[in-house]
Amino acid sequence: MPVAGNIYSIDPEHEVRISRRGSNFSWSNAGDRYSIYFRVDQPAEVELSLNALIPEGTSRLLVSSGDQKWNITLTGNELKNHVVGKLKITEPGYVRVDLQGEARAGKVFAEIANVVVTSETPGLKVEYVRNNEGNMFYWGRRGPSVHLTYQMPKEIKAQYGYSELTVPAGQDTMGSYFMANGFGEGYFGIQVNGPNERRVLFSIWSPFSTDNPKDIPEDQRIVKLASGANVRVGEFGNEGSGGQSFMVYPWKADVTYSFLTEVKPDGPDSTLYTSWFCEKDKQDWKLMASFRRPKTQTYLKRFHSFLENFNPSYGHKTRGALYGNVWVCDVDGQWHECTQARFSVDPTGGGRHRLDYNGGAKGTQFFMSNCGFFNETGKVGEIFTRESTADQKPAIKFDELPR
Repeated sequence: MPVAGNIYSIDPEHEVRISRRGSNFSWSNAGDRYSIYFRVDQPAEVELSLNALIPEGTSRLLVSSGDQKWNITLTGNELKNHVVGKLKITEPGYVRVDLQGEARAGKVFAEIANVVVTSETPGLKVEYVRNNEGNMFYWGRRGPSVHLTYQMPKEIKAQYGYSELTVPAGQDTMGSYFMANGFGEGYFGIQVNGPNERRVLFSIWSPFSTDNPKDIPEDQRIVKLASGANVRVGEFGNEGSGGQSFMVYPWKADVTYSFLTEVKPDGPDSTLYTSWFCEKDKQDWKLMASFRRPKTQTYLKRFHSFLENFNPSYGHKTRGALYGNVWVCDVDGQWHECTQARFSVDPTGGGRHRLDYNGGAKGTQFFMSNCGFFNETGKVGEIFTRESTADQKPAIKFDELPR
């Protein structure tokens, strides 16, 4: 099991350092502790070994899992397996192995390439981030992203999408993007960007496919038409490119927020996208931004929500949100309630690199959760049905919204 895709600092502020030479993990501070995770499908007894080298002299490590602990001494400057000991696993699910340095002769305690898990348990299946194909050590440490695609009436031209989002207390984990209104060409939601910074984010992809915004031809650039107070507008890259707007805003857990997005054609060869945000109980709609996307003729398509972790140092921390009162409004001003959603996951989960993701419906809300190595795994493709909130149909005067 490669350490590079499966290890976390117990204190996420301490960066995990992976050397470029063979993707080995090394550390030098005796106070730092790290956790490695893997998943088993049944109770088992396994033997743990560290595939590691010690650049200088001898090192002593403390390895633990639950109430089982091992003090091991390592020596040798070439990669080899160092036996840790036998671990008894009493139930299926994720297993956490902690690692701490106790003594070293050189600059680092060790360079560890792999944790080796062997067992005589018949048919035992061990799952983890297996390799770095497609940069999976990075994506695997971020954890699986999950989505709810809302079932819309097929015959309508949907101009507006509306949803409400609540992040329960304790689920507003660092690195979280709780995306409320997603559609074919962009997304809109709230983030936890730092200990003291939270944002509302609204982005539109360019029709030109690139991860570098500077490569986009002039006639395929996203054009800002308007933006709200305290909203910053710029470009984004790395996961597609386009126009991005964000507002630093101290949104709170356990408070429900409303999200509204308008998508409508603008002339023969472009589409306008505008989004607003407010605290549900206040209905003081704030304009995020209005963008024009060239070479596009569409109304609201593929309406969905998602949940992701964008900080790989926090992939071992659970996050989750409640998504409810989802509606679309057609070009004739008629609202249509969305009470069903299809659940899906990204390739990190689909490829079984990570299985700590879940979703469903409870009462009037959908829910999603991911990361943290919990043992529930949602069923991809399942259709969830929430209870109707017809009595909470949005009553929005579109012509009075800030533009």
